[in-house]
Amino acid sequence: MKRHRVRIIEDAEPDIVDLYETIARHDTADSALYVVDQLESLCSSLGDLPLRGHIPPELERIGVTDYREVHFKPYRVVYQVLGSEVLVHCVLDGRRDLQALFERRLLRWSET
Repeated sequence: MKRHRVRIIEDAEPDIVDLYETIARHDTADSALYVVDQLESLCSSLGDLPLRGHIPPELERIGVTDYREVHFKPYRVVYQVLGSEVLVHCVLDGRRDLQALFERRLLRWSET
């Protein structure tokens, strides 16, 4: 089986930085580093099994099925498989209300 190339797109990079800063501020820098390492490992593993995630329910409700997500609870990695690439669009805290963010950020990608 061919490995897919995984790319974290520019919009998702600040998500990871924000998560790190929030966790470090409310817990410890070590905890923040652990979470970021786990999320990066999860993203990398999508290269081997890109279709293992499910469609985010917020997007499925509005008929958008181009995206999938995997979890490192409570964090969500939202990505898209395009040919031999996996594009990571969002890395977010799943405890937030994400409907508006998905509509603003991901639907923009669906329209292009």
